[in-house]
Amino acid sequence: MATLEFVFDFASPNAYYVHKVLPDLIDRTGAELHILPTLLGGLFKITGNQAPFVTFSDVKGKMAYEMLENARFQAKHELTDFVFNSHFPINTVMIMRGLLAARELNVQSRYIDIVMSAMWEQDMNMGDPDIVMRVWQDGGLDADQLGRLIQTDSIKEALKHSTQAVADRGAFGIPTFFVGKDMFFGKERLNQVEDALNKARQ
Repeated sequence: MATLEFVFDFASPNAYYVHKVLPDLIDRTGAELHILPTLLGGLFKITGNQAPFVTFSDVKGKMAYEMLENARFQAKHELTDFVFNSHFPINTVMIMRGLLAARELNVQSRYIDIVMSAMWEQDMNMGDPDIVMRVWQDGGLDADQLGRLIQTDSIKEALKHSTQAVADRGAFGIPTFFVGKDMFFGKERLNQVEDALNKARQ
């Protein structure tokens, strides 16, 4: 069985797009998906990268084209629930630590679905601790237990370590994918990712 590693942070709308289309790709390839929790702000700091809306803000037509490509992707995959978060950019430290805590509680997949929906469908400010706790609670998660776990040194260090580890492997942004030693960046590379997964399982 081939393995697909997905460098992930809720902060990226592209991570939302990928999250929505990956299940079909996984079904087609029979691959095993591994989420690599990564604090995008930390990854940018380590690698000297910046968000596209900062990097390309002065490039005529660049961001308009990026928005067009996003609209095309949404239309192709019928992602009609997507809403660009009006609070963007959002500090995702709490919800990313929460992801690691959810993994310890064996509710990672459910956690991702709940937080992704709040972030990129319900336009909620997921950088606000009170809102985050309410989203967890309303989603049927153990908000109190998650809240305790994200304060532990082990969870804090795990997120730092995971972020550094993907940077050490060459990642500089999200979404990034690894198939074995091969790295792919961007949702536009999903066809290449699928080809690599099919080749890996031969």
